[in-house]
Formats: sequence, structure tokens, C-alpha cells
Amino acid sequence: MHAFPYSTTYGAAAAPARPAVPPSLALPVIEQEFPRQLHPYWPKLQEKTRTWLLEKRLMPADKVEEYADGLCYTDLMAGYYLGADDDVLQAIADYSAWFFVWDDRHDRYVVHGRPDAWRTLWQGLHAALDSPGAHLHHEDPLVAGLADSVARLFAFLPDTWNARFTRHFHAVIDAYDREFHNRTEGIVPTVEEYLQLRRLTFAHWIWTDLLEPSAGRELPDRVRKNPAYRRAALLSQEFAAWYNDLCSLPKEIAGDEVHNLGISLITHHGLTLEEAVEEMRRRIEECISEFLAVEREALRLADGLADGSVDGKELGAAVRACVSNMRNWFSSVYWFHHESGRYMVDSWEDRSTPPYVNNEAAGEK
Repeated sequence: MHAFPYSTTYGAAAAPARPAVPPSLALPVIEQEFPRQLHPYWPKLQEKTRTWLLEKRLMPADKVEEYADGLCYTDLMAGYYLGADDDVLQAIADYSAWFFVWDDRHDRYVVHGRPDAWRTLWQGLHAALDSPGAHLHHEDPLVAGLADSVARLFAFLPDTWNARFTRHFHAVIDAYDREFHNRTEGIVPTVEEYLQLRRLTFAHWIWTDLLEPSAGRELPDRVRKNPAYRRAALLSQEFAAWYNDLCSLPKEIAGDEVHNLGISLITHHGLTLEEAVEEMRRRIEECISEFLAVEREALRLADGLADGSVDGKELGAAVRACVSNMRNWFSSVYWFHHESGRYMVDSWEDRSTPPYVNNEAAGEK
């Protein structure tokens, strides 16, 4: 089934019914208060990202053919960055698909006990981020794929934005290194340690940074550091990360993971699985409520920037677009988790081994 068949911006004629959401994962407030939207470029986006994955050798051809569309990676981005120019959305979607493949490679290196291979990849990614042009033809498709996607993203906004993105993503790469250590050593971080690490491994500030090229301009510090804007951005990402944890909990318990809010609550707070799920839902629902309150403040900020000047009007419109897309992230993330084959663990032959990864040869020639 295609994602977003009942989108508010993509045709809804003869649309299939919404996917069934298990009661433990259902959030009526999202279904009722966060209308779902989709960028009209989505069909072409899906096709081009599928081709990009093949050209960059990021997934084997048989995996792309069987799983790429059903994983819904492009759907997630097309439901988030509304209003982006087509080429901007394409670059973001390819980068997002790369990110999922990288996450899978990281997981397989842990599972197969390959610290040396991980260290080589970790170094290569840092280098490609600093000098994408020099790594476009790197022998490791993941390094070359990052170089390609980052070089494209860097073409849209000034060098100041590029430097900020680079700084933020270096921190994400290092956070994945900390995750590798924790998983290989069997260390379950405390709840607070986990929440701080999760903001990096989920790349909160990367997805927030990408709101700006989608809106067509870099935002000044006085906007990005405004408490209402920053809080709204953080809450949209916290919701996504925590809801991902809730949906991923069966998969990650099956895979002996140590990084999940539920696993930290069970390990360090002594909760049962049922109690952990209840606590995760409570935090997620509070996150939604707080966003709805701070969203109004962020929109007032946008209105206040329209001071009668041309620049003020354009800046206000850009901020409003960014805040609107923060809202879109809630519905896009929510439905992604119920349509993507990435989370359909019960259909996998081995609940600890995703069928869409090249498990035996992850990173090997």
C-alpha cells in the first residue's frame, strides 16, 4: 500500500483505509489535531531516491526492488518539508535514505562484532563531511553517499548554514560511536544519559537545520535561539524520537539493543515492560500538549517579524513555514511507523534481523 493515500494535499480518490494502529501505539490527538499532508513532488521523489540508492550502491538491487518503496523513507520526508523546492526535497530525501542505511550498517557491525570496520567507517564519515568533494568516489558506498548528499545540501544556503550543519552532524557521528561502545559493552545508559544521547543519534538539530533550505533562507540567530522557536523545534524532534522508541521496542528487545527509552526505564527505574510503555506514552502525550502551547508563541514570533519591510515580511513567512513543518513532523512520523516495513517485526523471519539489510556482508567487499 502506498503511504499518504488520504493526504490533504495528495489525491485521496479511491483511497484505501488508514492502516490499523495497535491500541498501545494509537495517539488520537495526532490523528485528530495534526492533519496529514504530502509534498506534491512525492511520486517523483520516491522514484528518484530509489534510483539514487542503486546508483550509489547503498542497497543491493534485489533489496531495492523488494523493499525500498515499502520502507517509506521518502514518504517520511515528503510529509515533513512541505513547501520545499523539488531539488531541495530530493537532496533531503536522498540524505534521509542514506541515514537509514548508515543506521543499519552500524547495527550490523555491532551484531557481527566488527569494531575495526566501524572505526574505519567512523573516520571516513568525518572526513567526507569536512571535504565532500574529495570523497565522492570513495570505495565505501556509505562514505561516497554521504559526500554526495552533503555536497548537494551545501548548495542551497550560505557557508554559515553549511558550517552549522557540519558541526551538528560531526556530533551525530560521534554519538553513534558512543552507541557502538555501549552496545558492544552491554551498557544501558540511565534515562537522563539516554535522553541526551538520543538527541544526537536521532539528529534533532540536523532535521531542524533542514527546515531552513526548505523555507528558502537561513534564519538569523535571534530567531533560531528564540526560546519559543527552539522549544517548538525540540519538542517536535523529541516526539519523533520517543515515538520511534515506543514502536521500536519489540524489535530492539529482540535484537539485544541497549538504546531505547523503554529499556532504560526498565533497567534503571525497575519498571515492568507494561509500566515502561505507559510511562513512554505519558511523556509522548505531554510532549504533544506542550508543543501545541509553544507553537502559538512561535507563530506570534513569526508575525512580529513582519515589520513592514520586505525582509521582515520574507523572514516572518520563512519562520511561519518552519513552524508549520515542525507540526507536519508529528503526523509524518506517526503514520510512517505504521506503514514502513522497517517496523513490521512480526512479519520478519528473524525478529532480530531486518530482511531489507545485506546482513552477511555488511560493509564487506
